[in-house]
Amino acid sequence: MENSWKMFEEFHIDEEMGFALPNPLVELPHPYDAWISIARNLPQLIEDGQLRAEVEKLATLSTDGLEGHKEQRLGHLALGYLTMAYVWGRGDGDIRKVLPSNIAIPYCQLSEKLGLPPILVYADCVLANWKKKDPSGPMTYENMDILFSFPGGDCGKGFFLISLLVEMAAASAIKVIPIIFKAVQCEDSETLQDALREIASCLKRALERFHQIHDYVDPNIFFNVLRIYLSGWKGNPSLPEGLLYEGVWDTPKQFAGGSAAQSSVFQCFDVLLGVQHAAGGASSVSAAEFLQEMRTYMPPAHRNFLRSLESGPSVREFVLSKGDASLRETYNKCVQAMVSLRKYHFQIVTKYILIPARRKSKEKGTSKGSSKSEDKGTGGTSLVDFLKTVRRTTEKTLLKEG
Repeated sequence: MENSWKMFEEFHIDEEMGFALPNPLVELPHPYDAWISIARNLPQLIEDGQLRAEVEKLATLSTDGLEGHKEQRLGHLALGYLTMAYVWGRGDGDIRKVLPSNIAIPYCQLSEKLGLPPILVYADCVLANWKKKDPSGPMTYENMDILFSFPGGDCGKGFFLISLLVEMAAASAIKVIPIIFKAVQCEDSETLQDALREIASCLKRALERFHQIHDYVDPNIFFNVLRIYLSGWKGNPSLPEGLLYEGVWDTPKQFAGGSAAQSSVFQCFDVLLGVQHAAGGASSVSAAEFLQEMRTYMPPAHRNFLRSLESGPSVREFVLSKGDASLRETYNKCVQAMVSLRKYHFQIVTKYILIPARRKSKEKGTSKGSSKSEDKGTGGTSLVDFLKTVRRTTEKTLLKEG
């Protein structure tokens, strides 16, 4: 972590994009273009009832012909879309419990090469699923698109691109981390305070981007359509044993679906600011364990980055030891920005999951409100408990006066 250039190189962090993959590829060479062709037409193939038949016709390909990180990431993204669509079908409860060997084998091979699980993860559908419409134009929602879609019209585009824009807003703050560590080591309070101001400002910008979700994502389509295709097979009553990857493993395997907890950006600022998720009761320990587990769904370079941060000097302890009211206030602004993001995330979950879940259970005539499975995130965890716990733990990190 001596300098930012080493950080960007070693940990696959881009100066402009942060943890997102810069300029992802949009095409794969023959014969892998067959995957892309189906992934590009998913909504239509699903609507026509042809998706599963098309997937079953695919040849079993060796992944050795996919050269370089970007080709492998695009392959993983495409196979992730194919897998979710194959398993969940039309989203009407007709579920497949076995992934055919012709995609299970290459998907698991590619996953092993990338150090990712064989399921659609946040690093796929958000971090590697974008392109500019006009390559010379700005990185704005209007000039961006996603590579592949699920049913639900532009709901997925809105959900994935707003998540990406939130990541990008926070990217400028990542650049400041080596400066922060050096300032703590050199006991340079002034430089540290400037760097912390930059982090607070970037996190505030990230929250502003997050607000745009209402403009592009319809709660009912998200809950009743898109969310089905993002669901995993861990802690999911629809696939209690998990998914059998034919030709790879003899027994079904459980993997969590993509979730915001798989974003390295918020875990990164938790570590930097000294937010201790396990420092509470049983619910805190459970939340901390879930966040640790979600790291295994991140690209290995990003996991390594989080580990390297954990071995760095403690910013919180340094601020405490200085007893400087102005420095403490600036540090608290960073923590408060994280609290604000988490509060807002809870509001989004209420609007996009909890309220539609209650409406659905009323329609079904169940009087006990939303069922347990509806309250679960795509990552398989109890949403309300988890989000309240991480927000509370973040609030406790604020430094008191005196």
